[in-house]
Amino acid sequence: MKKYKSVKKKREQMRKIQIIAVIVVALIFIISVIILLIRKFDLTEDSDSSNLLVEPVNAGKNESTTKESSISETEAETTTITTFDTIISETQPVIETPVVTIDDEPKEPTFINGVLIVNKSYKLPKDYNPGSLDETVVNAFYQMQEDAKAEGLNIWIASGFRSYEDQDRIYNKYVAREGQEVADTFSARPGYSEHQTGLAFDLNTIDDSFADTREGTWVAENAHKYGFIIRYPKGKESITGYKYEPWHLRYVGTMLATELYNSGLTLEEYFNIKSVYKSN
Repeated sequence: MKKYKSVKKKREQMRKIQIIAVIVVALIFIISVIILLIRKFDLTEDSDSSNLLVEPVNAGKNESTTKESSISETEAETTTITTFDTIISETQPVIETPVVTIDDEPKEPTFINGVLIVNKSYKLPKDYNPGSLDETVVNAFYQMQEDAKAEGLNIWIASGFRSYEDQDRIYNKYVAREGQEVADTFSARPGYSEHQTGLAFDLNTIDDSFADTREGTWVAENAHKYGFIIRYPKGKESITGYKYEPWHLRYVGTMLATELYNSGLTLEEYFNIKSVYKSN
């Protein structure tokens, strides 16, 4: 009888252990489901706001072709594509300097006549992060790339979107190597880079020699037809604040790009604004 009771007691204990184990497993499962639902909800929100697409942009070229030794505002990174609301309006030159409070830590990006402005005077918020190149920009580039290819030319995006953190790392690397005064002539401080907008990119080898290539000449003469401008043109260094960069394109829409191309004006001249850091 004692032996029977002992066996019975052990069985009851085993049952309790099994029940507890089942409860624990069930709780873990429920918690996992809740976590997955939360993550799915977050991803859905992100998807609704940015409509993220992943697509190669470099047209078969490896980003290792970027010259590490060249002094330029660039560092190769993986380029993806996203869609977000890009406000671009066809506009007339601003006659008077716009009244804009230049904030060291802005909460919102600066638009003038519907055009997003980023230079040494107009900073982006640290958390401004579209995540990648704007889809409109990429589609315009693809069309330009195809038309260039039809003429036996090969252009590709070597450096596209960069986050605030990416630019901080790149800029400080150049400061350590060249000193801040020199670095400021070719590399933007974090928050002041057009690459952070998702509306700008660098082409091909990212070197001054690009201007003398067939591709560089064709881009200079035709980029405006696709909505792009050479953002830092030759002879405008004191206006834009940066050295001549024939490889750096900024998307502004075909009408404004054509106006700037025909007039020879930079965005700074067109909108009558400055590009000067407030302080060191």
